[in-house]
Amino acid sequence: MEQLIEFSGNHPELFVAFFFILGFLLWGFLAEQISNIASLVPQEAILLINHENAMVLDVREDSEYSQGHILNSIHIPLSTLSGKLGRLEKYRSKPIIASCRSGSRSGRACSILKKNGFENLHNLKGGILAWQNASLPLSKGK
Repeated sequence: MEQLIEFSGNHPELFVAFFFILGFLLWGFLAEQISNIASLVPQEAILLINHENAMVLDVREDSEYSQGHILNSIHIPLSTLSGKLGRLEKYRSKPIIASCRSGSRSGRACSILKKNGFENLHNLKGGILAWQNASLPLSKGK
């Protein structure tokens, strides 16, 4: 313990950086647990789509979406999602899988949906990139 105190006194910036990184890693892990929004890998998403009739919400921009998207996904860019929640009303009782390029924007989309009363929400972990890496098909165009 004395060595830790001496090290922190001699290298305060390293000591602070260590706890900052540790806190950041814990925050990333705990945020998913606290939010009650499940992250799904592509194979789990396929099971949910096929067995529970889950709807896929693609929140990427128009140019990204037209380059390739999951078949039958509904496209609402994240920047317009709050104003277009009415389009999703009929899916309120169904599982919704949010997707984007890497899984970040779709996580924010899940938070917006949760705040507006949607409950059965899932985030496609790794987004469309993970979908492609799993060699799963994408539909082109609008």
